[in-house]
Amino acid sequence: MSRANFPTNQDASTHDGAQPAPEDALIVRARAKDLAAFNQLVLTYQNLAYSVAYRLLQDPAATADAVQDSFIKAYRGLDGFQGGNFKSWLMRIVVNTCYDELRTQQRRRTDGIDDLVQEPEPLPTLGTRPESPEEYAERVELNAALEEAIAALPEEQRTAVVLCDIHGFAYDEIAAMTGWPMGTVKSRINRARVKIREILLQRPELLPPSFRPNTG
Repeated sequence: MSRANFPTNQDASTHDGAQPAPEDALIVRARAKDLAAFNQLVLTYQNLAYSVAYRLLQDPAATADAVQDSFIKAYRGLDGFQGGNFKSWLMRIVVNTCYDELRTQQRRRTDGIDDLVQEPEPLPTLGTRPESPEEYAERVELNAALEEAIAALPEEQRTAVVLCDIHGFAYDEIAAMTGWPMGTVKSRINRARVKIREILLQRPELLPPSFRPNTG
């Protein structure tokens, strides 16, 4: 895909130190093909887009391509944005672009193998109090184990738990991004949490005490 018309970060600078425009005004200007306005939107959401895409694709080069493709699609498709939550609209483009890439990767790897209540608690998080060196090392190890567990999930469950537990989107926002029914969103988040817990419980020493199994 040609990227010649994609805006660059330099286009996003404001004149005379002016404050960035409100998002709605930027969207109006971007619809009028104002590249500087659109690039301010890019700068606002590029880190979130990269974080979501990387956790879905697990590859830096593929992630960078998917994020850039997503912003190109967003720029070209702004006339189709009907108002409301721009972030959710943009993240839906990012998720769909990542799914397209995952399907392409799957076709390259194989001719075809198709790849699932009571709601579990959210995934464990650590407090913000000062850490000892030992606690810091344990946190780094836990984060690595979490990333490995998330990467092992089926792509739909991985998407659901990344959007909910990593990036804090509400169920209705995830439904809007993915096009899934609300019940499907909840089910995939629940199943993802259960699978992640099963993996992490194999290394209970990494978990906060409240998440460790009771051994009596």
